[in-house]
Amino acid sequence: MLRAIRSTIRLARAARVLGRHDALFPLELRAELPPLLLALMPLAKIRLPWEAAPEASGAVAGERLAMALAALGPAYIKLGQFLVTRPDIIGAKLASELAFLQDDLPPFGLEEARAIIEEELGGPVEGFFHSLSEPIAAASIAQVHRARTRARTAEEEERDVAVKVLRPGIEQRFARDLESFFFAAEQIERRYPPARRLRPVESVETLAESVKLEMDLRLEAAAMSEMAENIAADKGFRVPRIDWERTSRRVITMEWIDGIPAADRDALIAAGHDMARLGRIVIQSFLMHAMRDGFFHADMHQGNLFIDAAGNIVAVDFGIMGRIAPHERRFLAEILYGLVTRDYVRVAEVHFEAGYVPRSKNIHAFAQAIRAVAEPVFGRPAREVSMGKLLAQLFQVTDQFDMRTRPELILLQKTMVVVEGVARYFDPDHNIWESAEPVLKNWMMEKMGPEARIEEAAAGALQLGRVMGRLPEVLDQAERTARLLAESVDEEGIRLHPASTEAISRAGNRAFSGHPLLWMALGALLALILTRIF
Repeated sequence: MLRAIRSTIRLARAARVLGRHDALFPLELRAELPPLLLALMPLAKIRLPWEAAPEASGAVAGERLAMALAALGPAYIKLGQFLVTRPDIIGAKLASELAFLQDDLPPFGLEEARAIIEEELGGPVEGFFHSLSEPIAAASIAQVHRARTRARTAEEEERDVAVKVLRPGIEQRFARDLESFFFAAEQIERRYPPARRLRPVESVETLAESVKLEMDLRLEAAAMSEMAENIAADKGFRVPRIDWERTSRRVITMEWIDGIPAADRDALIAAGHDMARLGRIVIQSFLMHAMRDGFFHADMHQGNLFIDAAGNIVAVDFGIMGRIAPHERRFLAEILYGLVTRDYVRVAEVHFEAGYVPRSKNIHAFAQAIRAVAEPVFGRPAREVSMGKLLAQLFQVTDQFDMRTRPELILLQKTMVVVEGVARYFDPDHNIWESAEPVLKNWMMEKMGPEARIEEAAAGALQLGRVMGRLPEVLDQAERTARLLAESVDEEGIRLHPASTEAISRAGNRAFSGHPLLWMALGALLALILTRIF
């Protein structure tokens, strides 16, 4: 009850901010709203004496919503960033417009940052750093300072580093707002059945899990370390090194990158960098991370990329990462390959094989829908065709065919659009397909060729061997359980002693946690019981 009251009050306050920005219900949709909502909307726009007037908003719905979310604070900024990845919820147009949302807030004071560093690292700042600058960048969750390390041993060298510090009190603020998001999602699922397909509660859980990871900067450091291992042999793309000794839950210290921001194209050209090469590297690196490693940077816009003197692309801010399981990587590769070759029936078959589309749907009708969204795209010059936007249009048929939302694939698609934008920012004439083709081709030959099939079969045989090795043990457990049952049979039927019930539960839990072959154990159990009863 208290949770409902707290959440309702917070959501009402948020509705007022949205209403004052004309973002509670987009102007473009007013004609479709019920009369009661239209009558109540002016109340949301009333400004109380102590409230500041909203900034002038743009005419575009996404811009108005972005400004309102920024005014509501860190949790709503993260919500907006998450919604950009969910065009199935808010629509492709609004998701595109919401990209105007900026994840930047005023910095907090240097003294507060020093206090957090000292608490986290367990000593005075001067024991770890010679110097610590004023904040040079501030976002919704943390801010960054430049520092110079202090050598603590004779072997250690002093280095320039970037120190990222979590905002004070941010965990508590997010916890309060996420409680409201969960309450709203639960009400939507309960009261509006058509929305259940979009799984609003699960979507908020995904957002909450993402925020939880961002709140522990050790996890961001681990993500950077993992990617560094994955790309150790790659050329043209790298990540900063982590200073683990000066890293904790609320502080992360990493190598300072002396490079040109990827957003400064004029400076890159003036420095003599090959812009076509940079465009090719950013596309191929992203695809290798996603398809080869199943682990990719999910926020690769120009603001998070630098170009060092050697021409390497250096990524920073690993707070948002994406993962794709091996079987989903294979399905995704087949979908992309089928789209490139215009084999729409095969693309439809892959969706059904992957379980993305219910088998009750017509596969040929689905292939026809895919053709309808793909053919207009392929009618344009190759350099204008975006893989990310093509996938986005493909996902637009989800409503018609009851496809279950795949958050990890939508995150990949959203990131792909961003990365393609970076590539064409470097080189406006960049042909995405030419850059992507060798990566996709090599991956499919490696993972779907004869050698890969043999490895897959060998892995399956090994798993079957493990199951068969355990089978005698499980059958023995089943027989002991059957004897416990049989001892409790009399003329009135089966009566179980509490100890027998517990034994059955333990044996059953172990039996059914394994391979389907263990149904044989159940057969043996039933045979023994029936023998004793009849």
